[in-house]
Amino acid sequence: MDNIIVYVDDASYALQMLQPMRLADGARNPARWIVVGCAPRVTHRASKWVTHSARESWRGKWADKVFAQLQPLLQQDGDIVVTQLAQTTLCAQTESLMKEYGVARVLDARRPKFGHDLQPVTAAQAQESNGTLGYVAALAGAGLLVATD
Repeated sequence: MDNIIVYVDDASYALQMLQPMRLADGARNPARWIVVGCAPRVTHRASKWVTHSARESWRGKWADKVFAQLQPLLQQDGDIVVTQLAQTTLCAQTESLMKEYGVARVLDARRPKFGHDLQPVTAAQAQESNGTLGYVAALAGAGLLVATD
């Protein structure tokens, strides 16, 4: 059985990434999809006013909504789907999942965010650093548009 670990933070973006994988694997072994939800961070200002239990409740509801959108696609061929929320750093999460389920392919299906670097999901994954450079490029592009008008 193939084990595939998928990190998700947006269901529609993850569906776009997973759909070609489902079509490419025509006659294949059954798979166990381990879907790890990476809930959006609560801002510092909001976290001051929300209790820990309310935050955990919101994360659970968010995860249920995202997993409900992904499970029908992943269960089409009778594959097993295991869902959980990310609790530690993603590298540590990947290591613990590989210890629990054995060798697995890892797919990072998180939506990239402008100006924010996503933490790597494995130790071997290269860390993209485009935070400051992305802002500079956007400002230069906006300045060029204003100058041409």
